[in-house]
Amino acid sequence: MPIMINLSSDLSPVTKTVRLARRRLLLACLVALALGCLLREPLFAEDKTQPPSGSLEALANHFWQWRARYQPFSRDDIPRIERPIEDPAGPRDWSAGSIAKQKAALEDFEKQWKQIDPKGWSVARQVDYRLAGSALARVRWELDINPRWQRDPSFYLDQTLTALLEALVQPPPFDALRSREIVDRMQEIPKIIDDGKANLHAVRPFAALAIGDLQQIRPELERVEREVAPMLHDGEQRDGAAGDGASGNENLAAKFHTSTEKAILALESYRTWLQAQLDKMPDDAAVGRANYEFFLHNVALLPYSPEQLLPISRQEWDRSVAFEQYERQRNQGLPELKLAANLPEEIDRAKEDELSIRKFLQDKGILTVPADVRHYTLRPMPGYLDALADFGELDDFTGPSRLNDDGVRWASPPSPQLGYFWLATAKDPRPDMVHEGVPGHYFQMCLSWRHPDPIRRHYYDSGANEGIGFYAEELMLQAGLFDDSPRTREIIYNFMRLRALRVEVDVKLALGSFTIGQAADYLAQHVPMDKKSAEAEAALFATTPGQAISYQIGKSQILHFLANAKLAQGDKFSLRAFHDFLWKNGNLPIALQRWEYLGEDDDLRVIDKRKH
Repeated sequence: MPIMINLSSDLSPVTKTVRLARRRLLLACLVALALGCLLREPLFAEDKTQPPSGSLEALANHFWQWRARYQPFSRDDIPRIERPIEDPAGPRDWSAGSIAKQKAALEDFEKQWKQIDPKGWSVARQVDYRLAGSALARVRWELDINPRWQRDPSFYLDQTLTALLEALVQPPPFDALRSREIVDRMQEIPKIIDDGKANLHAVRPFAALAIGDLQQIRPELERVEREVAPMLHDGEQRDGAAGDGASGNENLAAKFHTSTEKAILALESYRTWLQAQLDKMPDDAAVGRANYEFFLHNVALLPYSPEQLLPISRQEWDRSVAFEQYERQRNQGLPELKLAANLPEEIDRAKEDELSIRKFLQDKGILTVPADVRHYTLRPMPGYLDALADFGELDDFTGPSRLNDDGVRWASPPSPQLGYFWLATAKDPRPDMVHEGVPGHYFQMCLSWRHPDPIRRHYYDSGANEGIGFYAEELMLQAGLFDDSPRTREIIYNFMRLRALRVEVDVKLALGSFTIGQAADYLAQHVPMDKKSAEAEAALFATTPGQAISYQIGKSQILHFLANAKLAQGDKFSLRAFHDFLWKNGNLPIALQRWEYLGEDDDLRVIDKRKH
């Protein structure tokens, strides 16, 4: 509808001016809102024409839009996607009816995908076809093969508290759209928890995890409400007395306060409900061999059996232990790394380190660093995020519509009591930065989100993403980034120990030869790491089988890929060109990258034989 500006002749010049200014402001706000919606649109918005009906591109376009609505929230930060803030389908819903609709939609997507014949296509387009198949298999995994919505009470904490966390990790100020999103996610909690109670046939180990997560839920959410409510912005401006906007903000804050209390009561009731049933629940939390193999071959596109993963893990464990010992022997008599004196000092050092890492990548010919890629930063942890720290990663990698924003990792003050990774960062920000920031996750995903192929922009597989993040650690070690700090090299080798052990823990949890407690004790002893971090890792790996293998197995695949490329190209091989391809396509399983880059499809032939 056009906006009509009618200035009646009987109004005074001052009144006319005021009215005109207000209407211009309204028009500007509406235009900004429309542009904002377009920018938030993560799906093919930049394409001028709709893909033809029945094509792979049309299927992918429809699927990613559907996925933005229905993809479950996860405590892992890699699968975060941009979602519609104001969803015409209404509040998020995990009722039995909603799950049945998701299953019906998946069957329709699978039917469409199978009807497409990719024979005769270029390798690049066949890669896209297989990506679509992997994305569909992931939904099948979530709904049927590993139905956390049916077995795992912590799933509903992910859909409520992790969802709230994701709405808050982007730095303030909170505009009107985000403010309403934050309030909506708090308001949705009671209904989603009721859905969980109706759906669950829970297993005891997962129920115990959820009960533990909810022990302090009242003070945690009260802190969130207390600190977030004053920042909420209604955005409504009405004609009349000044302060109408403030009144709207007060109304929104009041709604948030009421919603928070209802959410707390719902979550406390959920905790009590789980405690009452705990003794009657079955103990077997393992996903099982057949289901685990479905994930390996259909979702992650890995050419390995569970038994083949273990020697890869063991070999890397042996190597990392030996190399860490060599480094410690070499560094005898050198002073230990000191913690930063305070958080501002740590943040300033991280800022300098990020710039020096980017220069190092360029100067050494390791990787192209586009000047318009924003920066990865540390910022002081606000209390409202600290209160939700158990429900997800405290970072903001931005997204396809926010490539002009800096990435953020929220940090606590340096202390000897910090967890495993944060303690390392307080000593030297670089080991974690090269994995999480530059050239790792933030930088890699910024490049992948700019990919000219829309299917590749929106696909994710943490096996490749985490493989690249872990690969970047040793890459930068061997390239000489840490030559100035021998004790930092010890940190890198200790990180390697953890990532190698994760494979063994993941496989043994999935096959039922480790309990969650045994996995936590194993990590605490063999890394070594603090008990709280070990327990958090074991819990995440038990509830999301296949995630913990991604670091080491992805890295091993990348090393194999690089060796093949060097052998095939000889003196023409360029490490920068290889890395530019790897990072740009960093969301894609490595088996598909090898096929496109080198024409080698041996991994895919093995995968096809093992699929079921």
